[in-house]
Amino acid sequence: MTAALKHTTPLAVAAPAFLGVDTSARGLRWVERLEPHRALTATAIAQGHGLPELLGRVLAARGVDTHSVSQFLDPSIRSLLPDPMGLQDMGAAAERFAAAIRKGESVAVFGDYDVDGAVSVALIERFLRSHGQQPTTYIPDRLTEGYGPTPAALTGLAAEGATLILTVDCGTAAEEAIAAANAASAEVIVIDHHQADEALPPAAAVINPNRQDDLSGQGHLAAAGVVFLFLVATARVLRRDGFYRDRSEPDLLGLLDLVALATICDVVPLKGANRAFVAKGLKVLRLRHNAGLRALADIARIDTAPTCYTLGFILGPRINAGGRVGASGLGAALLATDDDIEARRLASQLEALNTERKAIQERMLEEAFALADAWLAAQPEAPFISIGAEDWHKGLVGLVAGRVAERFHRPALVIAWEPDDYGTGSGRSIASVDLGEAVRSAVHAGLLVKGGGHAMAAGFRLERRIQDRLFAFLTERLATPVAAATATRVLAMDGALSSGGATKELIDLLERAGPYGQGHPEPRFAFPAHRLSRVRLLKEAHIRCTLTAPDGSRLEACAFHVAETPLARVLSKSEGLPLHVAGHLRRSSWNGRESVELIIEDAADPRVSSS
Repeated sequence: MTAALKHTTPLAVAAPAFLGVDTSARGLRWVERLEPHRALTATAIAQGHGLPELLGRVLAARGVDTHSVSQFLDPSIRSLLPDPMGLQDMGAAAERFAAAIRKGESVAVFGDYDVDGAVSVALIERFLRSHGQQPTTYIPDRLTEGYGPTPAALTGLAAEGATLILTVDCGTAAEEAIAAANAASAEVIVIDHHQADEALPPAAAVINPNRQDDLSGQGHLAAAGVVFLFLVATARVLRRDGFYRDRSEPDLLGLLDLVALATICDVVPLKGANRAFVAKGLKVLRLRHNAGLRALADIARIDTAPTCYTLGFILGPRINAGGRVGASGLGAALLATDDDIEARRLASQLEALNTERKAIQERMLEEAFALADAWLAAQPEAPFISIGAEDWHKGLVGLVAGRVAERFHRPALVIAWEPDDYGTGSGRSIASVDLGEAVRSAVHAGLLVKGGGHAMAAGFRLERRIQDRLFAFLTERLATPVAAATATRVLAMDGALSSGGATKELIDLLERAGPYGQGHPEPRFAFPAHRLSRVRLLKEAHIRCTLTAPDGSRLEACAFHVAETPLARVLSKSEGLPLHVAGHLRRSSWNGRESVELIIEDAADPRVSSS
């Protein structure tokens, strides 16, 4: 997750610069998030619902209207869960899965190796176990098999006896593999959310809110959200048929901690059902019912109530580590187990792999930033960056691409080249630039071996000898949207605060409008003309400092992953000087003492800003 990308949005140039900052350390123009025409709505929200004015402004700035405030502040599953049958093929899929459960068929689950895939596999495994059945699960090795079902994998599952195979968080583009499974006498249900072409694979059902003929309006769901709807639909079919007369129904709401984890880690918009999944899922997570999540939280030393940050930046990377560094099935196994001893063993393995992942990633990042600088020096007007190396780890190219896109504010393609001159690549985009569509178009044009993804992220495989043709194709496709996205780069502010105003009570207030994430950005505040002290570099990557307001109040602050950036240089040179600093607030706990700290996202010299 890259907060800077999510919250940096092109806005109207006519908007006045907040605090007079036209060009910040990051080259951004600061503007007020609440547009003038929404100011009356903010007042109406506050007065009509008995809320503080600040909360009214935060809500109005995020598109909330007076009639939707109550539902927004209390996003319930009952009111926000869509009818599962609104998704194309859901009825047929639920009937088929229910039949498999009634008959005790052998079911296999094929999933992706990221958090969303691992959660999706674990959800179905837990659902089947609650019905007295144990599925076969298969998560491909990222390094040797790559993304998605292969004919060998699916026919192998059929040979082991599976008569029904569910592909989760993948499968929409797996025509050849699914045809092979059918030939081996296994039916396939695809449960996915990736962008789809008009032609679909020959599956018994393809549940994907992003297929072109799906009119459900649920394309914002993570795969785990789609799987949850599938389980709801299946439980309804089984209830209708009297299957639960003599047995307990599964506790689907108790699975929302997993759905929340996938929703945050897959960086899907927090709107509609996704808000309810995360809000209610965090409450389930606090109960520590899931043995795997409990063991992982303990090994990560989480000693405060979990938040979206906990999911996205602490638990998620550890679950992902298995798939990235070479043990793809560990995450799903951890999330599915009820055995405390096994959970602790798996959590320890993932922690060790995550430590290894960090070390490899840091080396790759150093090389990637240097190559990106060289790319832009040679072609400064290029609408994207493409870099690669022969010794880069295939499992980490996506993480590196995200950091490159964030730093240089251009779509980034990062490729791990192999000795046969084929490469495995991953791309990350910027707001308003649909990289997934561009990659799929390149596949259709014969310029990529395979590829697909979302607007903000894509994976692909390419041949080195035709990469120049690919680059020319992508340049033509991306030049206009990238130019529009980068013409006016702004950082939206929810207001100005003094250090003394950054209190736990303020965070309590702001949390009422949460959870925050993609599509519902965390409140960002500017701290005008605060003096910096105790500026220091941590772990050669982060900068920590103390902000002191004109009235003497202080606030601890940290800027993460900024070493050798313009922001780092401004912060480092401002010891003892006043500086406009912008960022978001979060709770911090140390030795049992809770405090508030600022996560710095940008800064500006007030002497330049006011000139």
